[in-house]
Amino acid sequence: MKANLKKETDEKLVKLFIETQKNIYFEHLYDRYSDKVYRKCLSFVKDEARAEDFAHDIFLKLVMNISSYKETAKFSTWLYSITYNYCIDQTRLAKRYSETLMDENFDIEDYDEGAEMAEMEATKLREALSQMQPEEKSILMMKYQDDLSIKEISSTLDISESAVKMRLLRAKEKIRKVYLESTLIWGIIIAKALSLLFGND
Repeated sequence: MKANLKKETDEKLVKLFIETQKNIYFEHLYDRYSDKVYRKCLSFVKDEARAEDFAHDIFLKLVMNISSYKETAKFSTWLYSITYNYCIDQTRLAKRYSETLMDENFDIEDYDEGAEMAEMEATKLREALSQMQPEEKSILMMKYQDDLSIKEISSTLDISESAVKMRLLRAKEKIRKVYLESTLIWGIIIAKALSLLFGND
């Protein structure tokens, strides 16, 4: 039976769980998504224990509210919306915006200047993301990490598609501005250091 369930769609497992209340169906959903949900939580909080607590609470909310799921959206999209909303609420309540960081799998662009340079750039990108509010960060992650369409993001956030496009544009402009400022500051620091080292030669 377990082997057969692995082939079932998420939506079918949800339906079977609601109809029968048998844990085996929910356990399959948990196995499919527990690590993904945990990683999304970890991208909001720089703490593995807190991310685990967040993930646990999210699945608790899921099992309590699963009967409200409607197949107008994919189950994964619906689950991620719960995940993002929970993380946003928790980080807002804790006022810990500065501790949010980019998930290791969230690659805005690739770099060809060697591993050391790539790590330096990734660090600056993480720093840039850490200065963004959870709402801004989550919409970037939905688009570039989860590869959701504008329509899917619209459904997840319950806002219009034009509002999604505007928020994405603003979030991208903000991260670009912060990133460029960070790069400029580092350039000034390096130039100053070089002038101190070699200015008297």
